[in-house]
Parts: sequence; structure tokens; C-alpha cells
Amino acid sequence: MMSSQLSVARLLWRAENVNGARINTAWTSDGVRSFTYRDLVSDVRDLAGALASIGVKRGSRVATMAWNTRQHLAAYFAVPALGAVLHTVNHRMPVEHMAYTINHVSDEVLIVDEDLLPSVEAMRGRIPTVRHLIVVGEPGAIDDFDQVIPYDQFVSGASTHGTFQEVDENTAASICFTSGTTGSPKGVVYSHRSIVLHAMAISTKGGVEIDAERAYLLATQMSHVNGWGVPYAAALQGARLVLPGPHPTPERFLDLIHGERPDTFVGSPTVAALMRDEHLRRNCGYDLSELKTMWLGGQVPPVALARWWAEQGARVVNGWGMTETSPMGTFSPGGSMQGRPLPLFELRVVDESGSPQHWDGQTVGELEVRSPWVAREYLDDPRTADSFRDGWLRTGDVATVHPDARLQIKDREKDLVKSGGEWISSVDLENALMIHPAVSEAAVIAIPDDTWQERPLAWLRLDADVTDEELRTFLATTLPRFWLPDRFVRVDEIPKTAMGKIDKADIRRQHRENTGQPTSTDQASTVSDGRDHNVAVIPTRSDTTSGL
Repeated sequence: MMSSQLSVARLLWRAENVNGARINTAWTSDGVRSFTYRDLVSDVRDLAGALASIGVKRGSRVATMAWNTRQHLAAYFAVPALGAVLHTVNHRMPVEHMAYTINHVSDEVLIVDEDLLPSVEAMRGRIPTVRHLIVVGEPGAIDDFDQVIPYDQFVSGASTHGTFQEVDENTAASICFTSGTTGSPKGVVYSHRSIVLHAMAISTKGGVEIDAERAYLLATQMSHVNGWGVPYAAALQGARLVLPGPHPTPERFLDLIHGERPDTFVGSPTVAALMRDEHLRRNCGYDLSELKTMWLGGQVPPVALARWWAEQGARVVNGWGMTETSPMGTFSPGGSMQGRPLPLFELRVVDESGSPQHWDGQTVGELEVRSPWVAREYLDDPRTADSFRDGWLRTGDVATVHPDARLQIKDREKDLVKSGGEWISSVDLENALMIHPAVSEAAVIAIPDDTWQERPLAWLRLDADVTDEELRTFLATTLPRFWLPDRFVRVDEIPKTAMGKIDKADIRRQHRENTGQPTSTDQASTVSDGRDHNVAVIPTRSDTTSGL
């Protein structure tokens, strides 16, 4: 057989020669603009040539701080096609974390959207490796770098188009970082091979089935885990991308659904809920009839939200993944549990000694995974030793696997509640709470108890008034009585991480500051692994961990 390397450049060849006439759309300040895959490849060649002209070569590190735009999409392909490494900086992180990741990677070039320049200003003098600042828009007065230049001027000034490099498929192509909610973020390096295989896997029937006949509104940030791999899979398959541009709002997403007619929304339950609320506020003024799928990840979508979208004709699909898994590991087209493993993705549940457990749907243990697109280490980070064992990634999730290979996440190890010697799953309890029509969001933490060791405390964001006793009565129909929280805390908003996920570390901090009482995981949270999990479970009344 031929030894043909899997690389991002191969995806570009297909995008240009097979899918070249297929049209994508992007929101801009001048309105929605269309461009073909052939146009995209031309953009990629221009950017690659410009980067090469300032010395970007194999192994160079190029960072982006950008929204979901045509220019960012070009960087997704141009940087690795040169043999360089793309670092997508999550601009929702705290500034100190952004600076940490840029320094950890030693980025030489930073491509930044104009409206994100205040974050660059805040890092002034703290990112010494960056020599070239390329601004999509107007650079303003920043002059701390060897070169500061507008993007359009930069790409138009290149004397030649870039030449796509033949690289070893195991060469680094991109780097993303975990959220680092309590510790410093951890870097995950994706190879050309892992990107291509992940794109192929999520395109299969065992994955999300990305194909040329579908259009994807990409709401999940391209700065987060390679945009869930969708840009690469879309180029491979010729699927249409709808890019929402800078500072997207629920109104803009609805406008794009109404006007551009995508059939799939890719994003978080939080954004999906805000879109629902905006649609209702506008007296259902948006045409959602073409939308058939809501691919939601990052946190548990409330069952009421999933049902509302189903009533609009869009099914909610979900899965499981992490930054370390590129991110997709399992997928459930029917919203049942976390679904089955993608092709070429292996998983197992192990006990404390590391021995694999039976797939009986009852036995629980720590979930471990391996795959061609699962990381084998963290970038120059000693925490690698704690997270990888015998070729498997230790996820820190407590799970069980059913005989038909369906994965069921029970909890994070550090989020379990041990009450009276028995374990309570915070995930199952949160799911059960969110079935109640008054509960929009729920987050459960463990607090110390003199009698029972620990008890669950539930933070709730409500859509309607409900008493504590009404909630306990409701929960008692599906859960053991000792699971029922002694206390409920009603809040206007539940804290979220930079990735838009519920931030239990912040909830514990606020509880400690507001009450003067510790939580059971205060000590553990100070050494959190910072892994970025992408879990969505949609419960029913009869099974609080299964799908609609």
C-alpha cells in the first residue's frame, strides 16, 4: 500500500478539487457574505504566503485570538499547511491564563480580531515571544511588537502564494488548552493524523454524520477544541458552514437560522436556551422550520429545553468528550446517555487497582479511553504522570458501560457526594432536578455534615417559583430519599467557566465566602485537574441518566 500521509493539506486538496464550488456563509459587519471552498483555499494560500514571508516555517507557533470568521477559518488551515503549529487562544479565559498559554507555547505570531485588542493591551509586556501582531481590522496604537499590521494589508502584500508542505502525519498541527478552572491550563497537542482521523470519524454514521448535504451553524467557538473538529470535517465532506462572526448574540443566531437555513446548530445548552427565550420574546417571529438538529455539548441541557426544541422540529443530540479527545469520544443520535464510542475510539471502566470492569450497566469505575485522536501527554507539563496510564487517558469521570456499549457518566470523581457511606451522583441529582418545569439549571456540590459525613447542596436557577418541599416531593418519585438535598440555594445565574460550563469551583468559593462554611472538596478543588469535559445527558422521569 502507498504510504500517503494524513495531513491538513490533504483536506485542502479535497476542499479545492472536490468540494470547491460548495458555498459557505459568514456574518460580517457589512452583512452576510458567501464564499466557496475554492475561495477559502485561495485565502489559505494568501495567508500562508504572507506568514512564510515573515519567517513562519515548520515548527513555528502561530496564535489566534479570534471569533468564528472567514479569516479565522483560513488560519485553521494555513498555519498547519505550512508545517507550523496553530494555537487557538480561548479569549474567554482570564487574561493571566491567556498570557500563560501564549508563553507556554512560545507563540511568535498573534492573529487577533480588532475587538479583542483590549486583551492584548492587558497582556502588554507579558508575552515577549510574540513578535508579529496581525489585526483583523484596525490595529490602533499598539506598538509593542516588531510588526503590527492589518490582516488585509498583510495578506495582500505577500509576493507569492504559500506552498503547502508535505509533513509527517504525526507532526503537531494545533494546540488547545484545558480551561484550568483552579490550576493553570494544560496544553493538548493535536497531530495532523489525529485531526484527519477525528474529522473522518465524526463524519461517519457512528458519529455525527457530517456530510455535503447539510449546513452547520457553528456557534461553539473555534477557539475551543478546534471548534469541536467541525471546520476540518466540513472541508473534508463539503458541508456548508455558517459562521456567526464577532460577538454573536442569540438574536444573530436566530437571524442566521431564519435567513441562511442551516439544518444543524452546533453549540451549548446555554446559548440554545437564550435563543429559545429570544424567539418567544419576539412572539415566535423566526422561521425555524429548516433546523432539524441541535448538537449541544459542554453541560447537561435541561430536559424542558430539549423538549421545546423538539417541538420546533429539532432533535437534541449529545455525546461525551474532552479537550484531550479532540473532543468527540462518544455520540448519541437519540439523546440516550452519552452514546456509543465513535469508530476507532476505545473505552473501559476500571476499579481503584486499574482492573477493567464488566460492561453490565451497573458496575461503576473511572472511565479510561484511548484512540488515534486522544492525547498521550500534556505539553511540557508534569501533570501528565497523573493522567495517563499504560496507554490510556484517565478521564477522572465515574461511569458505567452498558452491554450494548452505551456509556453512562455518573459523575466527576471530585463531585461525588458520600453520605452515610453511600455515594450520591451530583450529575444524576442535577438531571432529576432539571426535569422539574420550574428548574432551568441546577448544580450540586457536597458540604460537610456532622452526622452523614457529606450532604448535597443544590444551586438552582428557576423559571418559576417552587418551594423546597415541592422539589423534594418531586425528587422522591425517582430518587432514594437520602439523595434529597437538605438545602436549595436560588440564584439569578449559576457561575460558568470560560468554556461556558458550570463552574463548581466558583460555587464552592461563593458558598464558603457567603456562609463561612467549607465544602467537602475545598482541598481537592485547589488541585483540580482542569480537564475540559463536554458532557450532555438528557434525563427522563423514569431514568434520570437516559435520553428522551
